[in-house]
Amino acid sequence: MTISKLARDIKESPTLKMNEAAGKLRDRGEPVIHLGAGEPKSKVPLDAILNGAAKLTTADIRYTPTEGISSLIKAVVRYTEESYGKVISTKNVIISNGAKHSIYNLMVTLVDPQDEVIILAPYWVSYPEIVKMVYGKPVIVGPEDGRFIPSIEDIEEAMSSYTKAVIVNSPNNPSGAVYPEEFIAQIVELCEKKNIYLIMDDIYHKLVFNGKQAVSCYKHAKDQSDSSRLIAVNGVSKMYAMTGFRIGWTVANTKIIEAMINVQAQNMSCPSVVLQEAAAGALNGVQSGVEALRLMLQNNRDVMVNELRAFTGVKIIPPDGTFYCLPDFSAYRKDSVALSKFLLEKALVVTVPGKEFGLEGHLRLSYCGTVKEIMEGVARIKWALDPDSPNEIYIGDRRYRRDWK
Repeated sequence: MTISKLARDIKESPTLKMNEAAGKLRDRGEPVIHLGAGEPKSKVPLDAILNGAAKLTTADIRYTPTEGISSLIKAVVRYTEESYGKVISTKNVIISNGAKHSIYNLMVTLVDPQDEVIILAPYWVSYPEIVKMVYGKPVIVGPEDGRFIPSIEDIEEAMSSYTKAVIVNSPNNPSGAVYPEEFIAQIVELCEKKNIYLIMDDIYHKLVFNGKQAVSCYKHAKDQSDSSRLIAVNGVSKMYAMTGFRIGWTVANTKIIEAMINVQAQNMSCPSVVLQEAAAGALNGVQSGVEALRLMLQNNRDVMVNELRAFTGVKIIPPDGTFYCLPDFSAYRKDSVALSKFLLEKALVVTVPGKEFGLEGHLRLSYCGTVKEIMEGVARIKWALDPDSPNEIYIGDRRYRRDWK
């Protein structure tokens, strides 16, 4: 059987790979703790459930317009004005099957073979692979100061005549960093000056801690016209804990949206009408659940940071948002893939290797589970790695002895 070169070149999802390994251990009855998960345990908003259920009870479940149902598009228009301070029309919006699908459709729409897309490290694992899937070239620009935000000078230096777009994810998966307003202003200005598309992946922009806010990309844009190359991607997965609904959207100029509609019409027709109705219910309904989730995550973040600071060899920059932190474990082992496998095998803790996000020596740890899971998970990691920890630990109802160096 022959598989295309493109398919052979696409990497396996590291998060799904770790989930599969953890699932096999769980099936054997092992007490696995998952610190790699990217979805909170909070419930979906009632307004979303009621809206989706109301559509189901009509028994009239049909195709929708490719760009999405009117009620959801109007909800996104209102949301964009309230959350970004940007007035748009319904012609500036397309609904897709999650923010990942939105970004894929954007790449198909914007990128020609050999075009370059600048991706800031640490980055979400799918960005480089999506760019490769449309025969573009991912250009990675990483930080050099031990923090998580590259310099504008390095980004500009990485630009060439082939550069088509820059992707910025703030708040950032995997680091939890919120890019400062000065940086957002500079990257907007730079992309406008160079006539380069700036894609803002804002899927976590409501989940920011300690009174901080994710800066609206439109605030510093000089070009507020319908020819702007500024693009915002968002969705309901994170702020409403609606990961399984797979509804995201893109806000862009009308020419981009028109092209994306043609692309989407050929690759998936339209998102499910039931799930779109549920998303509209979430956006139009009571918003208290978003704040409750944010506060829960902020508390969990504090717990995880405090637990990790008990590690002598771990360096951590406290995250300002999202579900994740990206501590540096290189003092114990520089190979993050090997370290992640080791921790799953020895401590039954799921983590995600930093190498997959463009920062070797780090592990991505999620704090969107319970406080108990966070504390026990970090305790197991400390036991497995820190030679100053006691040699024995109970995992579940079994006693484990550290018999390695």
